[in-house]
Amino acid sequence: MSEEKKNRSSDDEAHSPAVQRLKQSQRPLFTSIFAISDSGKSPENTAGGTQAKTILPSSSAKRSSSSLLYAVKEEQPPVIRKTHSPLLKKLESTDIIVGNSSPNTPRRVPKRGYAFNIPRPGNLSRRFSVRVTEFFGNPSCKFRFFMTWISSLESFGGREFFTVESMFKSHPNACLVIVSDSLDSRGGKQLLRPFGEKGFRVIAVSPDFDYIFKNTMGEVWFDRLKKRKISPGEISLGQNLSNLLRLALLYKFGGIYLDTDFVVLKSFSGLRNAIGAQTIDLETGNWSRLNNAVMIFDKHHPLLLKFIEEFALTFNGNKWGHNGPYLVSRVVSRVNGSPGFNFTIWPPPAFYPVDWSRIPSFFKGPRDKPHSKWLAGKLRHLRNQSFAVHLWNRHSSDLKIQKGSIMDRLVSDSCVFCNSSVSSS
Repeated sequence: MSEEKKNRSSDDEAHSPAVQRLKQSQRPLFTSIFAISDSGKSPENTAGGTQAKTILPSSSAKRSSSSLLYAVKEEQPPVIRKTHSPLLKKLESTDIIVGNSSPNTPRRVPKRGYAFNIPRPGNLSRRFSVRVTEFFGNPSCKFRFFMTWISSLESFGGREFFTVESMFKSHPNACLVIVSDSLDSRGGKQLLRPFGEKGFRVIAVSPDFDYIFKNTMGEVWFDRLKKRKISPGEISLGQNLSNLLRLALLYKFGGIYLDTDFVVLKSFSGLRNAIGAQTIDLETGNWSRLNNAVMIFDKHHPLLLKFIEEFALTFNGNKWGHNGPYLVSRVVSRVNGSPGFNFTIWPPPAFYPVDWSRIPSFFKGPRDKPHSKWLAGKLRHLRNQSFAVHLWNRHSSDLKIQKGSIMDRLVSDSCVFCNSSVSSS
């Protein structure tokens, strides 16, 4: 190729609409309120209407300190730096050099330093679309669930296994696709075999990122990442790929995305186009932060496309949560009142009934009679108000379940393999 053609090709790329949008600076953030107080509805009501709405707890619930364990102020958990787990270790990869600065120094421009892996499709991932389409084509699939696991097979432990277990306990007619290279293996099949033997439908599929992101702004972002035009930053690239994957999977297929650190308590059958609030402002009753750990959306829902665009346009690999919970919060605050959107925001008790800083309380057994009474009341509240409980695994993975604790009771309620060591881990 001549130098003139190279320059022309480079100029064409630089002036393409998608790249120009990707190079825009971060948009200004606006705050807005979804204030539809609804004290008479149970968690089984479905989403409806043509605009976004928020289902809020009743005023009496807001005043009851004994029933509230979710956060009412913005708190940021410790930054989780890059882990040692290999990223999609079976895929071919390209080594990209990033900055060799201090772990506490944000990296703006790639420099000489250590390498990280950019995934490329292998033989299994190239069949992703066919495998997923055929799997969900089974008429017995009443629910489409997605999970992602961009880590090693060995790190998929008892907690993750139990999330799958509790999901099938509440959704026996569900079909679950775990998008993962490490689980799409002989060892992964052996790990998931007990579910198949019980008649549950689950499959692990290696991701084809090019196919999953195709025809979205995620495609442009991923292409620039592969060309070393974007630095992944300090936060785990796997974590941020999972943030984008879940959005693109729901946009392309529709269904339910669920993180691997939940206990599912009841069916999601009444939910459609829904996302959960992680925190609320007790003075106004309005949500202050959303979370992307569980999302239920129709195929090609316009809000998902907005999420994907925001990821590509404002990606920052150095700020925890910027491409995840904070992203969905930013976008939802901006689309308030815009025509063509239809989704519901559920209050914290629906999916996040306990804040990450208070999750240890769910693992502790009763100390005395008053504490035992409090645990029983909290358990009744969960069974009545919550679809699922987020366990904040980064902060609870080392905790042991004590006898008589809330977790002890939830495991007993939600287990499929109730006499196994997995259910009690």
